[in-house]
This record gives sequence, C-alpha cells and structure tokens, in this order.
Amino acid sequence: MIMAAGKGTRMMPLTATRPKPLVTVAGETLLDHVLDLLADAGVGRIVVNVHYLPDQIEAHLAAEERFQVTISDERALLRDTGGGLVQALPLIPDDPFFCINADNWFTWQGTNPLVRLAEAWDPAKMDVLMLLVPHERANNTKGIGDFDLDAAGRISREGPKRPRGFDWTGVQLLSKHLITDPPAEVFSTNVFWDRAIAAGRCFGLVHQGEWFDVGYPEAIGLTEAALASAAAADG
Repeated sequence: MIMAAGKGTRMMPLTATRPKPLVTVAGETLLDHVLDLLADAGVGRIVVNVHYLPDQIEAHLAAEERFQVTISDERALLRDTGGGLVQALPLIPDDPFFCINADNWFTWQGTNPLVRLAEAWDPAKMDVLMLLVPHERANNTKGIGDFDLDAAGRISREGPKRPRGFDWTGVQLLSKHLITDPPAEVFSTNVFWDRAIAAGRCFGLVHQGEWFDVGYPEAIGLTEAALASAAAADG
C-alpha cells in the first residue's frame, strides 16, 4: 500500500496545485521513486489511497503498466494513516503487506530494502517490521529520532520524548492481524504500533544506504545536492 492521500501541508507552496506524491526530486516524482522501488522488488499489485487532488494521482497511475493498481478512495473523508489502512485492508490480498509513505527518498546498494524486509519477516514473532535508519544518517530530518532498537531488533519508545537512535524511513511490512479494532474513523498508525510494541511484536531492520526526508520544500534542494555530490564522487 502506498500512502498518498495527505494534504502535503508541510510541503506548501509546492503542493498548492499538485499532491505531494507528484512533487519531483532530481527529475522524478516521489510517487515514481516508490514505484521503482516496488517494481525492483518484484511487487505486482499496489493499493494507493487518495484524497487531496486525487484526480492527478489517478491520472498519473493510469499510465503505469508495471502494476495492477487499486485505488482506496478517501475523497469523502481523510482518515489519517491508521484509518486509511482500515479502509484499504479489504483491497489488500496479501499478508503480510508493504506499506510505504510517498515522502522519502532512498538509495541502496546490493539487495533491495523491500526484499531485505521480506527475507527478515518472521510471522511467529512479528506484526510490524519497520525499515529504520540511524538518526545520524537521517538526512534532512528535523526530528530527534523516533525509536530505540534493542539487540534482538525489537523497537521501543517508552518514556518522555527524547533523542532516540533510529528514525523511521516510511517503509514497513505489516501483518493484517494487527489492523483490527480501530478506535475511530480517523486515527494514526501509531495506535497499531503501540499495540505491537506492548506485545513485543514490533521490530526494526536497519537500512543499508542513504535516506532523505523530503517532506518540506527546503529538503528538495538539499537532497538533490547530496545526490549530485554522490554521483560526482562515483565518477
């Protein structure tokens, strides 16, 4: 599932006339960057939720030949990430399934990070497996770190807000068993994460590559400069 319904408020004014997934970095839309990642991993079916300027996203996907595309329509009500998952769940045939935000930029070497997540998945002990990046490699982030990660790979975030060692990349593998008992129509995926953390079933896998937060306008230029510098260094 690709989360593409948000209003992109942090990305204004770039999102005044286009949805955030269609903002470009280095000549490629954020949505296409995610689609390339999915296609490289061998994914063939995608569900995309829409709300803000939905016709643009649907038109963009209409030209996509690599996937069987299903739209989860949130035009009537923007349900936030958790509510969006609940609405889309009947449209998702696979268990577990990938869920990806369209406001991050990745590079990787070697194995595709989605393939790494699939290979690391253990249904006997996991309901969530997040792709994480060490905070010192969370390029452009304005946060202080999202999670702690223990030696066994379990995620935690107990206690007051404080600096933590790892940031979420916006990529996760989820069990459908977790997406139950919604507290409301509109709510955050944090509700499901907290349940999994409390049960000891929320795990993290460290990304092997670069990751960039591209959720606000200034981050676009910063990311493009870093990508150009890396390309020049590689010759």
